[in-house]
Amino acid sequence: GVLRKTAPRYTIQKNFAAQHFPDDPLFKLASVCFEAIPPVLEATGKVKNPWPNVDALSGTCMQYYGLSQEDYYTVIFAVSRSLGCMSNLVWSRIMGLPIERPKSETLDSLEALATKK
Repeated sequence: GVLRKTAPRYTIQKNFAAQHFPDDPLFKLASVCFEAIPPVLEATGKVKNPWPNVDALSGTCMQYYGLSQEDYYTVIFAVSRSLGCMSNLVWSRIMGLPIERPKSETLDSLEALATKK
């Protein structure tokens, strides 16, 4: 489900940034936003989850360490996700679970399945 509080990964990144680059202008801005925005959104009564997730700070960290081309942020996210998937596959092998082989489907068969009543 959706978190109703600040995401733990955001808190970890915030603590890391506060320890390693507390005077960075972008981090200072993110910190001010963290303090100011959620209470305002919460006060409207229209926002269920005003608390930031990891994406609210990951760009700040990447900027600080020199990855200033935002087009690559999605790539970094995808690589980290794929590493998580790969670790699950490794653990599946370690635990002796069977290899999953999804059934191959043609586009025509998927289309027929989608239009079937």
